[in-house]
Amino acid sequence: MDEHEQHMRRALDLAERGWGKVSPNPLVGALLVAPDGDVVGEGWYEGPRGAPHAEVRALAAAGSKARGATLYCSLEPCVHQGSTPPCTDALIEAGVARVVVAAIDMNPVVDGRGLARLREAGIEVEAGLLADEAHHLNDAFERHVTTGLPFVVMKVATSLDGKTAAADGSSKWISSEASRADAHGLRAWADAIVVGSRTVLADDPSLTVRDPRWSDARPAIRVIVDSAGRVPAAGNVFDDSAPTLVATTDRAPEIRIREWQETGADVVVVDRDVAGGVSLGDLLGHLGKRDVQGVLVEGGATLAWSFARDQLLDRVVAYLAPTVLGGAAAPGMVMGAGFTPVGSGLRCTFERIQRIGPDLKVEARVHRDR
Repeated sequence: MDEHEQHMRRALDLAERGWGKVSPNPLVGALLVAPDGDVVGEGWYEGPRGAPHAEVRALAAAGSKARGATLYCSLEPCVHQGSTPPCTDALIEAGVARVVVAAIDMNPVVDGRGLARLREAGIEVEAGLLADEAHHLNDAFERHVTTGLPFVVMKVATSLDGKTAAADGSSKWISSEASRADAHGLRAWADAIVVGSRTVLADDPSLTVRDPRWSDARPAIRVIVDSAGRVPAAGNVFDDSAPTLVATTDRAPEIRIREWQETGADVVVVDRDVAGGVSLGDLLGHLGKRDVQGVLVEGGATLAWSFARDQLLDRVVAYLAPTVLGGAAAPGMVMGAGFTPVGSGLRCTFERIQRIGPDLKVEARVHRDR
């Protein structure tokens, strides 16, 4: 790895310090390098909206040493007046000589205009260094600013043979403590965590972040998909530790809807899907209008099938435990009717595979144009 790449990797590492805190804005990291090679300023965006951007924080740390320096930034500097002034103006005023960015900002109000403004001011510009890593970091932001819809990740813990529970229904714990702690990072990333009614009834989940590494992450909206009003207005998911939204249909009794609302939960009544359940497409449209960018689907297998069937998944994150459960009656990660024949299944590309304690964490990007 040359020095050029090292600086950009440092900018990407800085960007991750805003994990779970910056939505609906992107994760951004920046550092300034003087002509002699010394790093004279670092910054990252840590939210909330209106907080100084990464470039501005790096400039403040560098002071007069920013003149003639090179800025390495994980995302193209903004050129528009939003809740803060344009970063391009701050860079020009500070006398930065060169700007190296990883990814172009997909926001239509930026989308290359920031780099064009810098070039017009005589600043040398380079784009594309570690672009794939930078785009991966802001997948949810990019999906939302270009389509208005959230980026959907399905998380599951399974045995090596793909079972999420034993034949007797026991499932605690398939994955290791290390994997369960790592999964809280996904919850911290998410703006909304979605579960089905069966999961709520069986597990009484809290759907909150309880790992101290992300203790300052803003709480995600807990979304219960319950088409017929099966879930009573009680339990952990209706406490005041995070906001709750119930997505239902006209099949739910009015009395149950009122009970949900009396707990402080929001209720949205959407169309039915082809199977009579909640239309997940309508639900995602509703969440997108609420500035939800990242959606984490946590359970269960029937809900996972509905997301897969409707081609609404963007990434699958699976924690594979080194155990084999077997059992024809043991549930798998995705149930439902399934795709047939085998060639019609959702096509994926493996993105990352890593060891988490004794387990494997596998991340796969879903190709919607199967």
